[in-house]
Amino acid sequence: MRNSSSSVASSAEDRFGRAIAARLSQGQSSLHPDIGERLRVARQQAVARRKVEAVPRLVQAQDGQAVLGGAPRWWSWGASVLPLVALVAGLVAIAQWQAEERADAIAEIDAALLTDELPTAAYTDPGFKQFLQRDGAAR
Repeated sequence: MRNSSSSVASSAEDRFGRAIAARLSQGQSSLHPDIGERLRVARQQAVARRKVEAVPRLVQAQDGQAVLGGAPRWWSWGASVLPLVALVAGLVAIAQWQAEERADAIAEIDAALLTDELPTAAYTDPGFKQFLQRDGAAR
């Protein structure tokens, strides 16, 4: 199916190219011979420089499947798995970093509570909470 659609497209391109060439050839007779010669040389150069379509070649068959190009099978497998491994390693590193940050924050709060001049029971007293709010508003 794919070959038939590409052949239809190439035949349509060929017809279009021939129609353009015929239209250009009709007006060539009324041109000065010097201009016609320059156009002919330019046309030949354009045809010589046109890109040739690269056709992938069949290198070998493995496990009943055709392999195009020359890349080894392990290389294509590694190229598809490597981004997944990098993603998982990055996620693990981020999770580890966040856990360390959380532990450092909790340790800092604990150290502040333990080294403060107030007893720890003061922090659970509802009146102390009001005192802190009032003291904070006064500043």
